[in-house]
Order: sequence, then C-alpha cells, then structure tokens
Amino acid sequence: MESLETEIKSLIKVWITVILCLTYCYLISRNIPKGTPRLISILPIIPIFISLPLYLSWALFVGTIAFFITWLASFKLVLFSFNQGPLSSPSISFQHFISIACFPINFKSTRNPRSSSPPSSSYLVYALKGLVLVLLVYFSEYRQYVHPSLVHFMYCIFIYFKLELVLIITAELVEFFLGLELEPQFNQPFLSTSLQDFWGKRWNLMVTGILRPTIYQPVQLICVRGFGKRCARLIALLATFVVSGLMHELIVYYVARVWPTWEMTGFFVLHGVSLAVEVELKRCLGVKYQLPTFVSGPLTVGFVLVTGSWLFFPQFLMCGADVRAIKEYTTIWKSIVGLVKDVK
Repeated sequence: MESLETEIKSLIKVWITVILCLTYCYLISRNIPKGTPRLISILPIIPIFISLPLYLSWALFVGTIAFFITWLASFKLVLFSFNQGPLSSPSISFQHFISIACFPINFKSTRNPRSSSPPSSSYLVYALKGLVLVLLVYFSEYRQYVHPSLVHFMYCIFIYFKLELVLIITAELVEFFLGLELEPQFNQPFLSTSLQDFWGKRWNLMVTGILRPTIYQPVQLICVRGFGKRCARLIALLATFVVSGLMHELIVYYVARVWPTWEMTGFFVLHGVSLAVEVELKRCLGVKYQLPTFVSGPLTVGFVLVTGSWLFFPQFLMCGADVRAIKEYTTIWKSIVGLVKDVK
C-alpha cells in the first residue's frame, strides 16, 4: 500500500485530470448539436474516466473515484450528449457543471433565502452515525471472535453509514459554497415497506435517478414494440439491475484488482427478479390484498440484509477490502491527530 502522502499526490493528479476533461465537455461539447455528434465528441473522455481508479491504490480513494467519476460522471455525460440529465440545463454555469458532474448530487433550484437550515436533530443523528462508524472500525480488530453473520451485518451498517455520511458531507459542502438546494441521497431505507419502496424511493436516490434515463427508459422504449408495454417494463427493470450489478463488480475490481466472481451481480439480478414479481403481484392483487406495513417492512429489510450477507458482502470480505479500508481510516486518523499536535 502506498504511503498517504504518495496517495494524496496521485489523488490530486486524478482530480486535475477530471476537471480538465469536464472543462473540455463544458466548453467544446456543449456547443455541438445534441445526439450522435455530441456523443462522439464526449466518447474519448469515457475511457479516461474508466482508467482513473487504476492510478490509485487506497481502497477509500479508489472506491470514491470509481463511484463518483467512472460510474456516475460517465453516465451523466452520456445523458448530456442527448441533452438530458442534470448537466443539460442551458443556463448551467461552469462551476455548477463541474460540481454536478464530479459528485453524486443534483439540485432542485437556487437556494431560497427564507428556507430554514437543517434541524439540529439531523446533525445529532449524523454525529451518532459517525460514532457508530468509529466503533465499528474499533471492533473490527476482534472480528475473528465474532460470528460471520454478525460480521456481515456490521459490515452492512458500516457501508450504509459510510456512504450516507460521505454523500451528506459532499452535499453540504456543495450547498454551502454554491448556494444550491440539493436533493436528498437517502430517505431512511430501513423504513422501507417494499422492494419497490426501497430501490425506487429510499436507497441511493442519485443512482436511481441516473439509471432510470440511461438504462430503464431506453430499454423500455426499444422493447415496447416487440413485447408490449407490460413485458417491456419488466425487461427494462431487469436490465437496470443487471447494469447496476456490473458497475458494482467493476468497483470491486478496482478496489481488489481481482476478477469478479459474480456474486454481486447475482445479488442485483435476484433483487431485480424479486422486484418484478412484487410489481406483478401488486398489479394482479391490487391494494386490497397488500400486506400491512408492520409486516411488509420487516420482511423487506430482512430480505435485503439476508441476501446482502449471502451475495453482496462476501466478495468484499474475501478480497480483504474491509481490512484495507479500516487500516486506511486508521492511518488517516493518526495523520490528522499528528497534524493537530504539531499545530499546538
């Protein structure tokens, strides 16, 4: 593993490359007619974005660049080629273009000066989640004494809290510096009452908002003539989950530098099929025969946790990504503490 100083230098070079590529897209490609001409002008940027995580070695930074740039930014640029998505507004400024392309954020409108700031209780919740992350990192040193199922559950909580806090911090910083009202990234996923509710309205909404126009809608449009509206929706739904699974496999490859074993894709395919079955059951049975919330909620969350422990997290654990990430967090924490002591 590279030293922190070396990794930071590599990370700075990566971000400079990203900003230069997006500057090209803003200045050159946005002045080219939408459609195939603009897509052709943007295509050389996609391989660059795909290769960027390979210039880093720390799991923390590799995963972030792979998610923010290789996946989301590339998909946003494809949408931008056809004058769709969050980058397509004709009045978007340069700084907004760069920020929205670089980070998993979207904005609703300019900030309302009368809008109230987030309640202090929200910051308390985030602080508690941060404390839980620290405790999970501490207790991970004793994972060999813990039952594997509990380790998977702890890792599930760790992934969710870490991802939520990273996205929240990113959104808060962008909102503060650019004065934008940002859309939420999560909506209390542990309160989900169905898979449709979990994947469509609560979990990682930025990804949902990107996959819908890039995968779901085009596949549905292509299939509707040959299969009809009903089948086209189901095929598009499954295609969306397959693509999401493949992108997660790619992120794991970047982090572990080993070929995927496809359990993670299996997780998303399983959820895609399960969601399709759920949608069809709701359509056939109607609202009258739906399960009450106090039953459907625990069943939904339990299904996500069990299938995640079975198919999603083992790939991270087998390649030692969790151990690497914890070592990196520890190294960063010690470096911060050292800097504080030097300042004093």
